[in-house]
Amino acid sequence: MIIAMSARATEAEIAAVTGVISQAGLNAIVLPGGDRVAIGVASAIPHDLREPLAEQISGLPEVDHVAHVSRPYKLASREFHSADTVIEHKGVTIGAGEVVIFAGPCAVETPEQMAAAAKAVKAGGAKVMRGGAFKPRTSPYSFQGMGEEGVRLLVDAARSEGLLTICEVLDEYDVGVCGEIDFLQVGARNMQNYRLLTAVGRSGKPVLLKRGPSATIDEWLLSAEYILCQDNPNVILCERGMHPIDRTYTRYTLDVSAVPVARRLSHLPVFVDPSHAAGDWKYVSALALAGVAAGADGLIVEVHPDPAHARCDGPQALKPDVFLRLAEDVRRVAGAVGRPR
Repeated sequence: MIIAMSARATEAEIAAVTGVISQAGLNAIVLPGGDRVAIGVASAIPHDLREPLAEQISGLPEVDHVAHVSRPYKLASREFHSADTVIEHKGVTIGAGEVVIFAGPCAVETPEQMAAAAKAVKAGGAKVMRGGAFKPRTSPYSFQGMGEEGVRLLVDAARSEGLLTICEVLDEYDVGVCGEIDFLQVGARNMQNYRLLTAVGRSGKPVLLKRGPSATIDEWLLSAEYILCQDNPNVILCERGMHPIDRTYTRYTLDVSAVPVARRLSHLPVFVDPSHAAGDWKYVSALALAGVAAGADGLIVEVHPDPAHARCDGPQALKPDVFLRLAEDVRRVAGAVGRPR
């Protein structure tokens, strides 16, 4: 349930509405927006309470209207927020039609590697540089990332080229360490790590939330709800591939259909990660273009100056020249489907 207050509503009148919701044993979330406030009921409302509660709230002063939201995710639902969410952060705008590219190496390794990657990312027109400082690896013996030193190298390299930064965080400690990082990433393995989702929500930074390889779209959007519940509206959904039937040629199967479905169900921007879906650089460009054609608001792509010697996911990383060609192809496809180039 969403309660829209009039523009004249006072703090006392808003508190009266939240008080009624709390007395019913439900959780109320106040959602400021422009010149008016909306109040969301984040809890599941018992069927026999729904109509009586709506009638009671409708009679309170300065309540404009009460809307029922049928989806289990309230704040992420387009039923609650019909217009597309546009994220504007430090000069980068996401969700306004332009296809925005995040790019960079899977893992931060050396200052030289990051400097070369930053130049390639900039040359291709990317707005945000990615780089993993904390790496969730299947094997405990694999490279786990450079930690805080990696964060510093990422920030220094990106700033030298006028780029923003995004870094994956694995726990609440990492969120604190990433104070200078512009966007936080929640990886597929952590999509349902609810304490982490709460922590990144409380950070106030924009968050890119990857879909787990076995997660339904509803589960993905419910994970986004955890972030939104922390009064952080800046969430980017990212499709990165589902467990495949055939692993012979690709690492995962990119669910291209998830892009238009998520855009219909939710107002949040949607990205595609073709690198993790493909697992092989030869297929990354094709998957990226498919995502753009399907309506993705952006891409997050792995780019490495020397993939053959990368310490993490080298086979799926694009060399700088290949990334430049992909970036130009993205602009052509975007133009062909009526998107800003």
